Amino acid sequence: MCGIFGIVSSLTVSKSEFRVLASHAEQRGKDSSGYVFCEEGVYRAKRSDVAITELIKKERLGKSKLLLGHSRLVTNGMSDNQPVIRDNTCVLHNGIIINGEEIWSSLSKNKELEIDTEVIAAIASEFLETGIDLESLPTRILEICEGVIACALLIPSLGKLCLFSNNGSLYSGEKTASFAFSSEKYPLEKLKYKNIKQIYSAVYVDVPISQHSIQVTDEKFNEIDLIPKLTISMSGERHLVYEDHDLKRCSRCILPETMPFIHFNDSGICNYCHNYTKRNNPRPKKELFDLVEPYRRENTNDCIVPFSGGRDSSYALHLIVNELQMKPVTYTYDWGMVTDLGRRNISRMCAALGVENIIVAADISKKRRNIRDNLRAWLKSPHLGMISILTAGDKHFFKYVETVKRQTGINLNLWGINPLEVTHFKAGFLGVPPYFEEKRVYTHGISKQMRYQYLRLKAMLKSPGYFNRSLWDTLSGEYYRSFSTKKDYFHVFDFWRWDESLIDSALEEYDWEKAPDTQTTWRIGDGTAAFYNYIYYTVAGFTEHDTFRSNQVREGELSREKALELVADENRPRYPNIKWYLDAVGIGFEDTIKTINSIPRLYNNSLRKRVALNIAEK
Repeated sequence: MCGIFGIVSSLTVSKSEFRVLASHAEQRGKDSSGYVFCEEGVYRAKRSDVAITELIKKERLGKSKLLLGHSRLVTNGMSDNQPVIRDNTCVLHNGIIINGEEIWSSLSKNKELEIDTEVIAAIASEFLETGIDLESLPTRILEICEGVIACALLIPSLGKLCLFSNNGSLYSGEKTASFAFSSEKYPLEKLKYKNIKQIYSAVYVDVPISQHSIQVTDEKFNEIDLIPKLTISMSGERHLVYEDHDLKRCSRCILPETMPFIHFNDSGICNYCHNYTKRNNPRPKKELFDLVEPYRRENTNDCIVPFSGGRDSSYALHLIVNELQMKPVTYTYDWGMVTDLGRRNISRMCAALGVENIIVAADISKKRRNIRDNLRAWLKSPHLGMISILTAGDKHFFKYVETVKRQTGINLNLWGINPLEVTHFKAGFLGVPPYFEEKRVYTHGISKQMRYQYLRLKAMLKSPGYFNRSLWDTLSGEYYRSFSTKKDYFHVFDFWRWDESLIDSALEEYDWEKAPDTQTTWRIGDGTAAFYNYIYYTVAGFTEHDTFRSNQVREGELSREKALELVADENRPRYPNIKWYLDAVGIGFEDTIKTINSIPRLYNNSLRKRVALNIAEK
């Protein structure tokens, strides 16, 4: 998942135009970069672990008639970078190939690199060696490879640049003396290119012929590992605890006595049940068809779908394409906690449905530094109400959807938020009482936010480490989530009933990938969920799975007995994901887990009474 771009000119490539393309590509990721150019009949490539705009500042790019570039959001492999050069073939690739190992076993070529893109170069090399013509090659590559492929394939010996994609995340444009391409349409429009086209079928461009080997230079400046491995060894799992709590629970749902602000009537039914209004009660689908009708466009994209690759957004995308018959652009915000599993599901869904995917990537090193600083502050003064600050960095999701709307010229955005994902307890542990009349997963209101921020400030004062470099990032993200006006904004599950079994069945048709360490399909692409749920369960005896399953019970979708059975499995610690999370943010696993395990439990009777008293005092 990255940005690829380039210019081929009959004259010298405009360096200023190349910089505009490069600058926009950085929006999709700037963990590392590379470019290739041709000088005096020799193709040269340079790769580095700095941003592309920084890399090209260092170079005098000469008078090349070709400049191709790549700006990367690191997914598969930190040690290798693009452009990938193999057998004197050069590949720039946006996407993730999800069946790479299977392909390698069918080729005579050996895998030499960690990066998944290498397999495209190997296929091209092997097929061309066996006599398959260049015109047939893109089709063969797309037949073999699964996942998103938006590709620039450069073959100097043939003097050809071949561009193709299976999801439309590639555009080309023309000027009098130049041909340019980019992962998105917007920068080509900004540069006033004409005849801009979305590329699916292969486009061929003549480039300088060269029989010389491509000269490659690699530079490495950073030692930060942005993609720690998902742990296979379970040696550290012994540090995790999973107690079978004997908690009083609601006799109707499964919420326990440690739920903030909970109380039970004489029949043992909790106030959350008494105040519950059914959410999974959709309006007629025709209403949504009528709402989207004015936004439809002929032969071009007509809506934006915020897309995490998770279960609910994947199913919503399925409905939008197949039922609503819309032509969406998916938008993904990667803040450094999207796992490779989540990215693979983004890739397989967008490829299968032929849907363009626009990624906006944060500065992942900074985002993870912010998490690290806040987690260290939290560990010095553990407070269940402050756990949400660890996920504050993802709230700029709401800011950048407006950027994508502006750049694409598309106003309509369709969301796939599960109506049952309501977690009152996260703010409840801070002292915020539940607002039972709330109709959205994300609520608005100045007074409510001011109350929340006041209580959080009081908690932060107990651990001054919270007053760090992340503070503005946290506050600005929460502004865009809670206060910014949402326009042309509809929820798919306001019109389609959310049905877990139907969703899971539909996603099986796409070979949607599940996590190997849990039976649940909820939040499995989120790198943070396993960690914070471990804290909640260890200290309070329940997690967001309990609140979610309780909502299903209230909706009549699940029996209480089945809900208890499910959470007994779903609340089990997910060691590989917890270890990945702590490795990613750079904090030691063993010491962190020991601190969490030593926090006083809320299901101790005397402690529980004291906590309830503190909440009442607030």
